[in-house]
Amino acid sequence: MDIVLAFAPFAVFAVLERSVGALLEGLAAGAAAAACLLLRDWVSPERRVKPLESGSFLLLAGLMLYAPMAGGDGWSVAEARLRVDGGMLAVVLLTMLLRRPFTLEYAREREPEYVWKNRRYRRMNYVVTGAWAAAFAVMAAADMALLGGISRRRWPWRPRSPPCTARRVSRAGIRAADSALP
Repeated sequence: MDIVLAFAPFAVFAVLERSVGALLEGLAAGAAAAACLLLRDWVSPERRVKPLESGSFLLLAGLMLYAPMAGGDGWSVAEARLRVDGGMLAVVLLTMLLRRPFTLEYAREREPEYVWKNRRYRRMNYVVTGAWAAAFAVMAAADMALLGGISRRRWPWRPRSPPCTARRVSRAGIRAADSALP
């Protein structure tokens, strides 16, 4: 459940940005939600500060500071989502590049040490993190397609709903991880 809660700052951002159309306020509220999650992990002795939550805070706070300088008030929904989805893709890929897939940090809080040091378990976490990366890549690609004005007649493969496509990619990655285990 903690991994779902880690995406709460983006839910806060999406709700404010979609319902009210307030980009800067949505980014500020998302950054505040991410800061609350970071503070919770930092103060609690049984929790660790996680790269996904740290990256979420840095991304949302950075975009909140950058947007006014880059004419963020004029960003379309697709432009804002492209920046957020692309930033999350970068965060997830960075955790893999640093050989600490972000899903492993959540496992460390729930599983004994011998489980999360197991090579197969680590490999499964790479697969699951890769599925998240693929989901963010699909969402960023869909955002770019929306920005490019690609018509459905010319490109019939364009996803109808980027979040639905991202969920399908995530589920496929989780099934692949399940099949990798004995």
